[in-house]
Amino acid sequence: MAAHLHVGILSAALLALNVSALTATAQTYPAKPVRIVVGFPAGSGTDMLARFIGGKFTERVGQQVVVDNRPGANGIIASELVTKAPADGYTVQFMSTSHTMNAAVYKLPFDPVKSFAPVMQLGSGPLVLVAHPAFRASNAKTLIDLARAEPNTITYAISGTGGVNHFAGALFSRITGAQLVNVPYKGGPQALTDLIGGQVQVMFGTAAITLAQVRAGRLKALGVSTLKRSPLLPDVPTIAESGVPGYAMSIWWGVLAPAATPAAVINKLNTEIAAILNQPEAAQRLAAEGAEPSPLPAAEFTRLLSTEVEKWQRVARESNIKVD
Repeated sequence: MAAHLHVGILSAALLALNVSALTATAQTYPAKPVRIVVGFPAGSGTDMLARFIGGKFTERVGQQVVVDNRPGANGIIASELVTKAPADGYTVQFMSTSHTMNAAVYKLPFDPVKSFAPVMQLGSGPLVLVAHPAFRASNAKTLIDLARAEPNTITYAISGTGGVNHFAGALFSRITGAQLVNVPYKGGPQALTDLIGGQVQVMFGTAAITLAQVRAGRLKALGVSTLKRSPLLPDVPTIAESGVPGYAMSIWWGVLAPAATPAAVINKLNTEIAAILNQPEAAQRLAAEGAEPSPLPAAEFTRLLSTEVEKWQRVARESNIKVD
């Protein structure tokens, strides 16, 4: 009886010690520099967002933030590095929509949701369905009509198999039954150049790379991929309202930490980053990427990740999207 009592007292003491340690961690965090891992090159949208928020985070908490670019494998290299980092909040990852799409086309060395402690969504924006000015369709509905009348004759540019614009086109074809032919390129700039030159007919491009071309008249916008119209293109209808009910997709950015990072640390990160996103400068910075702040707290962001992973796995199966 005495032995059981002794064990119980010891267990209670250890629990109290752990709670005390976690509380102390939350109160002192961050007590040293924080590393932001970015799976894309310097100058990319994700990188610029990480550097902006990192700089503001330093101003708020007084600790240096170091951006560590680990490009390659569509962000998978960076994600794997973060899963192996200590779960203390001093290594986090800035990532994008492609994180959830990777799970649909690659065999990952981690679980895209369970291997992380999601911190928050940062911002989001639409893809823009754009076409060469001479293309016969003027909106998503007429594009569908043309594609149904002439199946597998309309080409759309993609910046690599299994990428964001590939999934956008696959989702469009799956919902509408209008079969488009994807033409792979090594990156967005090359795809955009050929679209402007008339070598391909349409593309689902980010607002960051298409807006200037639309405004200059080198491309025309047929629709935006989000459920709501974009304030950057208020006169361009959504694809959903143009005859494709249920079509919805956005480009978004978020923050992940290693699984088992203390909840108090996640809350601290969430609070500080949300305050940064509430500054007018944050809206201006995201607008340069064709997006706007759309902070989601950890619980909601976790649900978004799970929903997106399931959605893109289903689209990949039904559209036979595979990476060799």
